[in-house]
Amino acid sequence: MELRSLGRTGVMVSPLCLGAMNFGGPTSEEEGIRIIDAALDRGINFIDTANVYHNGESERIVGKALKQNGKRNSVVLATKVNGAMGPGPNDRSITRYHIMQAVEDSLRRLQTDHIDLYQLHRPAFSFPQDETLRALDDLVRQGKVRYIGTSTFPAWKLMEGLSLSEKYNLARYVSEQPPYNILDRRIENELVPLAEQYGVAIIPWSPIAGGILGGRYPAGQPYPEGSRAAGMPAMAARINPKNQQVVDKLQELAEARNLNAAQLALLWCKDQPGITAPITGPRTFRHYEEAVAILDQSLDDDARKAIDELNPPGTALSDFFNSSNWMKTKIS
Repeated sequence: MELRSLGRTGVMVSPLCLGAMNFGGPTSEEEGIRIIDAALDRGINFIDTANVYHNGESERIVGKALKQNGKRNSVVLATKVNGAMGPGPNDRSITRYHIMQAVEDSLRRLQTDHIDLYQLHRPAFSFPQDETLRALDDLVRQGKVRYIGTSTFPAWKLMEGLSLSEKYNLARYVSEQPPYNILDRRIENELVPLAEQYGVAIIPWSPIAGGILGGRYPAGQPYPEGSRAAGMPAMAARINPKNQQVVDKLQELAEARNLNAAQLALLWCKDQPGITAPITGPRTFRHYEEAVAILDQSLDDDARKAIDELNPPGTALSDFFNSSNWMKTKIS
């Protein structure tokens, strides 16, 4: 299996990252552990979670799985900080105050003495970024964190962070985790070129568009019970009639390659320029099996050209930045 460098660190990771967002929620502890064990056996060595996923349950399950299978030191373990972990005004954000408490809680739930990649789960605009970077630099120097990264940052904010790290000799962001899929390709305009120029890994979330590209939400039908669109207004807002035209064509392209539409969408994301490892977040073991089936496959040029015709580079048919507080462009 092809391995890829995590930015300019030289740390080698699998071309798919196992996302644990569903673990502790729709995915039971037992099935989550089963998926983790199978993924590691298959060669996936990159796992991503966040403290806010199901109020820490995702981290706890990941930590339990790695403790039981004894493979913690074979895994690049990533988690995130920012979301509310309590009712107080300082139980959230990426201030030094919150980060220093949150990292200890994550280490305890993950049953580890260090986090390989500690990511900021959205930017902050109400205080200087060097305040956050100094806290993260302290964690790196203490050995509690190996590398630091960001999630859903605008390109300018990421660049500001890289400049501050150079200016003040602080730990440097090695990765960014943006939304990226066939329906929303806006990161290709500025973020991907920036990342390629400065050696930043791109670890996309929602590569199959929250299930849209897998045909989860057929036009004119109610959202399936228990689906993300049924319970998350931001997800429901991403579904529009234009999506269905893309899905119909994607299914044709996939069938010609003995794949389903979700698999082709994931393969496309994996093999796009500048991409390190898209995050696949299975809800069931079957979803995991479908995703891992494309690990050793490569996207052919004809499929790439056909998909570019469905949604050209740098454009968007659906708004996957609508959960950020900085994107001004609205797409419907």
